[in-house]
Amino acid sequence: MTKVVINPGVCGFTATVEALTEDGMEVVLTVESGCPAISGMFDDLGNTFDAFELVFATPGTNAFYKYAADTFPQHGGCVTLAGITKAVEAACSLALPTNAAIEFVD
Repeated sequence: MTKVVINPGVCGFTATVEALTEDGMEVVLTVESGCPAISGMFDDLGNTFDAFELVFATPGTNAFYKYAADTFPQHGGCVTLAGITKAVEAACSLALPTNAAIEFVD
């Protein structure tokens, strides 16, 4: 199991993601977030996904981004979607489990 915590910034809706796979191809996600848009996404899409369809999609076109384009409030900078995708990558051995960051520099 891979577990990540995503701190998306000023909204304060920290997300905890657990990604579990048995075969490296199908992944089951458990996502806890105070964000109603993120929580609603998994209520609607379910929690089991084809990892390859999520990870190897053209940027911005996997199931999470397609859902967000149609239903999320306007917030194109939401990093939670990318963080969830990174958790899938690591859980399915499609990328190394390495931290990522966005840092503001004066």
